[in-house]
Amino acid sequence: MSKKLNIAVAGAGIGGLVAALALIRKGYDVTVYEQAPELRELGAGLQISANGTRILIALGLREAAEKIACVPDGKEVRLYSTGQTWKLFDLGDASVKEFGAPYWMVHRGDLHTLLINAVSAAQPGAIKLGHKLTDLTQDGSGVRIGFENGAVAQADVLIGADGVHSRVRQLLFGDLPAQFMGVAAWRGLVPMERLPVHMRRLVGSNWVGPGGHVITYPVRGGTILNFVAAIERDNWAVDSWTERGTIEECAADFVGWHDDIQAMVRNLEVPYKWALLGREPLQQWAVDRVALLGDACHPTLPMLAQGANMAIEDGMVLARCIEADADPVAALKRFEKARVTRTSTIVHRSTEAAQRFHNPELGNAEGAAAYVDREWTSEKIDQRYRWLFEYDALTVPV
Repeated sequence: MSKKLNIAVAGAGIGGLVAALALIRKGYDVTVYEQAPELRELGAGLQISANGTRILIALGLREAAEKIACVPDGKEVRLYSTGQTWKLFDLGDASVKEFGAPYWMVHRGDLHTLLINAVSAAQPGAIKLGHKLTDLTQDGSGVRIGFENGAVAQADVLIGADGVHSRVRQLLFGDLPAQFMGVAAWRGLVPMERLPVHMRRLVGSNWVGPGGHVITYPVRGGTILNFVAAIERDNWAVDSWTERGTIEECAADFVGWHDDIQAMVRNLEVPYKWALLGREPLQQWAVDRVALLGDACHPTLPMLAQGANMAIEDGMVLARCIEADADPVAALKRFEKARVTRTSTIVHRSTEAAQRFHNPELGNAEGAAAYVDREWTSEKIDQRYRWLFEYDALTVPV
C-alpha cells in the first residue's frame, strides 16, 4: 500500500498531534479534525519524563521545546504538616545520564502550541477546526466520518484521540461511563514572584498527607509554579477542567497543612477544580480501520505524571506500527498489542500511588516519618519509576 495512506485523527490534543506529526514525518497524508472552533491555551503544567522527551526530540522538537521547558534539579517528597523533606530522585543531567533523555516540566498550553506549529509546518492545512465527529461507518475500503457541521470525510484509517469523553470510543464500544474515584482536585498557577524566596526552587515536590496530597513544580523557566492538590471527597463530581472555585474553598480543604501550602493557595491566580474520574483501561482499542489512543482508551489518575507521556508514546508507536504493516487493519491490531499491557499497568499503578500518597498513617507525626522512610526507600523509588522512564517508544518491538 502506498505511503500516501490517508489517515484521519479525531482530536488535536497532545496525543493526536504527536501521532499526526510522527505519521507525517513518515510520509503519510494526515488530517486532524478538532471539534473546538479555535485552539486555546488550556490546562496548567505537565511533567514530560525521559520516555516522553526522547520522542519529542526524535521528532525534531528539541530546540523549540527547550525554549518552553523548565529543567528541574530533582523531585522530593514532603510531609504535609511539618514540611520534612525526602529526596525522590535527581533530574537535570542525571536524567540524561541515566535514561538518555531530559525531564521537562512545561505549561500544557506551551507544549500544545509547539505541537500545533510543528504539525502545521510539516503539512500545511492538516488541522481542521470546528469539526466535531458525530458518526462513522467503515468497510473494507476505508472509513466514512460525519461531523456536526454537516461535513463528511473519507479516510483509510481513523484514530480516535478525542479524550476521556471520546465519541469514537462510544461509537465503537458503546457507553462506558467513567466513575468518580472519590478524589477531587484543585489546580492553578502561582507567579513565583509572589512566593517567599525559599519556595522559588527548580524542584518538583510531592506533599503527602492523610486523605490528600499536593504536587507542585516550576514551569515557564521557573517563573510560574504549577499547583495540583487532591483531596478525598465523596460529595463532589464536577467533571470539568475549567470549573472555577475560590481561594477560600481551596484553603478550607487544606487546613492544618504546612505554611508553604497556605502561601501557594493564597497566591493562586485562579483556582480550578475537577473530579478525578477513572475507568478500567480498555483491552481492545482497535476495530478494523479505527483505533483509539490516549485518554480515549486509558484515562489515568495523575499520581505518576504519565498521562501525557502515555499519549506521546501512543502516537509514536502508532506511527511505527502503520509503517511496519501494509495492511491498516493488521497495523492497528499491532498497535493495540504493543501498548495495552504497559498502559494498563500505568493506570493501575497510578491508582495504587494515590493510596500511598493519602495513607492514614501520615496523620500521626511520629508514624508519618516512619511511613515515608519505609515507603520511599531508594529501592522502592527505583522499582516504581525506572521502568517508566527507560521505556523507548522508538525501539520497543512492534
